[in-house]
Amino acid sequence: MTQVNEQTIMGLIIAGGNAKSAAFTAIQAAKAGDFPEATVQLKEADDALVSAHNAQTELLTAEASGDHAEVSLLMVHAQDHLMNAITFRDLAGEVVAVYQRMAEMTTAPTV
Repeated sequence: MTQVNEQTIMGLIIAGGNAKSAAFTAIQAAKAGDFPEATVQLKEADDALVSAHNAQTELLTAEASGDHAEVSLLMVHAQDHLMNAITFRDLAGEVVAVYQRMAEMTTAPTV
């Protein structure tokens, strides 16, 4: 594995971890009723996922150009980490929406 590939793979792991962390923080903010902060954290998760996507695209482009990557445990871990982060971000958006809806229902005036 080249040093460039290793750095790219580590970038995937770091970006995936940052995305998952921000998504979890968004859920915590929503649980506390801080929906503006939840929105900020979901955006941070999205930004981290864009970084991860760019790193992944770099690996895919190299592969398509004939620079075949060695499939290492680190590579598998990075891809697993990224997929988990994407799934967690999607779920976090739904959880934040549910908390927001619950908050709206408890503060809505009754007729």
